[in-house]
Amino acid sequence: MAKKKDNLPTTAGKKEVAKAEALPEKLLADLVGIIESRKQTMCRQVNSGVVLTFWEVGKRINEEILGNERAEYGKQIVSTVSTQLQMRYGHNFALRSLRRMLQFAAQFSDEQIVSTLSTQLSWSHIIELLPVQPMDAKLYYANEAAQGEMGVHDLRHLISRKAYERRDIANMNLTHLSRVPFNTFKDPYLLDALDLRENFLEADLEKAIVRELEKFILEFGQGFSFIARQKRLIFNDTDYYADLVFFNRDLKRLVAVELKTGKFRAEYKAQMELYLRLLNEQERREGEGEPIGIILCTSADRQLVEFMELDKIGIAVAEFWSRFPSQAEFERRIKEITAEARERLERRRLKAIGEVPKQIDYFLEPKDDKPDED
Repeated sequence: MAKKKDNLPTTAGKKEVAKAEALPEKLLADLVGIIESRKQTMCRQVNSGVVLTFWEVGKRINEEILGNERAEYGKQIVSTVSTQLQMRYGHNFALRSLRRMLQFAAQFSDEQIVSTLSTQLSWSHIIELLPVQPMDAKLYYANEAAQGEMGVHDLRHLISRKAYERRDIANMNLTHLSRVPFNTFKDPYLLDALDLRENFLEADLEKAIVRELEKFILEFGQGFSFIARQKRLIFNDTDYYADLVFFNRDLKRLVAVELKTGKFRAEYKAQMELYLRLLNEQERREGEGEPIGIILCTSADRQLVEFMELDKIGIAVAEFWSRFPSQAEFERRIKEITAEARERLERRRLKAIGEVPKQIDYFLEPKDDKPDED
């Protein structure tokens, strides 16, 4: 029996293949660009349609429930609707999913906000946002995810590390006369992604930040662009070096970052103030705001920082943690720091209106003017 010949390309065929493979690079690049762009557009359109559909479904069911006075009606109608819709459209309308749609519509009642979110985030992103409280926190995380083009995993990571709460702590450290804009910094910063060894030096931290710049900016916040490490500034023939300098696109100003491995010390104020003055005179461009700075320390006495009123001269102070504790310990410490910040904020408010309660020394016993009786 004769063997069947394989369909191997002839010499002429090989030449044709070679010609086909030798496409102009620009043509291939343009075609790939068109296809990828359209794929992304179609994906966004599908995501947008899904999010808007689920919101409208949730809104309509909520309206039906509110229109009925019987408490049990809500449970019955949701279960019945889920059964009917699953028969037509599948598991996307399972009872658990349907309840999420109701939550989504109840929490995001502004259709304009929902319309914007639908073009930026997927339904999976929305699910991660539903348990978050308060509403300002939901919008903060939604905005961070949209600006950073985060996947669901990254958004979940951001929420678990309480980025909103840490930004809130930093805001509470600022006064109404602050030259540090609100919502710029966090406190504390979590730098465990830099994988620093034990007993690291300031130079090690600086190198790690530059080496892992993308990770640092993800933690530092959206809108920051790296400008320089050990930025040289000259005054009267003397060189000074700022550890790190960034530019914030949203604030349109330079941001100096000074790194300190140890507790915050009062003398750091003069050093940062000098850097800001020199940056303002030598590096600030037309249309930019005055430079601001942040001193990152291993630990900080926040009462001392408040007493020094550094924010009034454009300086913020924050702790950085090089190791992430257990989730339970982390949440406990953040709650503790938040409570302390709120207490300081309330004392400032009372002081402003002249109602600060006087400190009582309970250790002083009242004097008895009567002589001791025999």
